Parts: sequence; C-alpha cells; structure tokens
Amino acid sequence: MGKRILVILGHPSSNSFCAALAERYAQSALRAGHEVRQLFLGRLHFDPVLRDGYQQVQPLEADLRQAQTDILWAEHLTLVYPIWWGGIPALLKGFFDRVFLPGFAFKYREGKAFPDKLLRGRSAHLLVTMDTPPWYYRWVFRMPGLHQVRKTTLAFCGIEPKRTLTFGPILGASADQREAWLLQAQAIASR
Repeated sequence: MGKRILVILGHPSSNSFCAALAERYAQSALRAGHEVRQLFLGRLHFDPVLRDGYQQVQPLEADLRQAQTDILWAEHLTLVYPIWWGGIPALLKGFFDRVFLPGFAFKYREGKAFPDKLLRGRSAHLLVTMDTPPWYYRWVFRMPGLHQVRKTTLAFCGIEPKRTLTFGPILGASADQREAWLLQAQAIASR
C-alpha cells in the first residue's frame, strides 16, 4: 500500500531546476502507487514574516491553513529547495516560521526541557540544489542549510529525515548531468 506524500517546493520559481526535481519526484511517486499532494511555496499567498515572534498570535492565511492540513495528511514529506548563501531561501524559512508553530508542530510543557514532537510518525526526503560542489559544502561549510532543516526543524518536530540528496554545482551543469539528477529523484520516489 502506498504512502501519503507531500512534496514541498521551497524554491520561489516554478521554472527552476528544483521545480523539475519536485515534479519528477511527484510523478514517480504517483506511478509507484503513492498518493501525492504538491505545495509550491512561490504560489502561496502569505506573509513570510512572523511579525511578533510568538508574543502574539498572527492569524494564518488560507494557504497556510491548507498547508497545515496537508502536512497532517502526509505520512512522508519531500522538501525540494536550493542552498542560497549557505542556507535555505527566505521563503522556505518564512514558511517554517509561520506554519511549524507551537501547538501544531511542537509543544513545550512545564518542567520539560524539550518539547513534545507533535508531527511524530512522519518521514522526509530532502532534495537540495546548490552551485557549490556538494563535497565542498559538506566538508568546508559543514552543511548549515541541511542541518537547519533536518535537525533543528524537521527532527525537532518529530519528522524523521530519511534521505538527503544534494545536486550540484547546478551552475554550468550539462543537460545530461541534469537528467542524471532527475533520474536520482525519480528513483528515490519510486521506493
């Protein structure tokens, strides 16, 4: 029996290589018998700035309420995003700030140092593009944009990152290299 998979495109452009990866992943997952929903952050209407932190409730826009519904529906999330300036795009960070809220993604309890992980039981894949060679990003920069998503966002909320694929450098990549990367995304989705 297939899983319920939510593919989240964290690149603002639907014409990017990230979008092509997200689409290839989604189509492969569908062919493998999974239920798939897609969320393109660049098409959502929301303020990506958490205006007052957690000091005041900032009402969620309709697109963010639907995103929360989709996250709760999903058994598996696939996040597709680029590394910009060593980290994640502002749009994706704003999405996390606005959607992964206390009471939805985690909950602190008095006397406990760490919060309850309210999104436990879900898994995730990360498909990440960059213009830096991935080996350099790993060994020299120490992968801050991967650690941020895997450890301090997803795992913090109970989502277990299963696999991360890095693709790069994108800049100057040949059509054959890009197709090889698309085939990697297709293969991981078909499992």
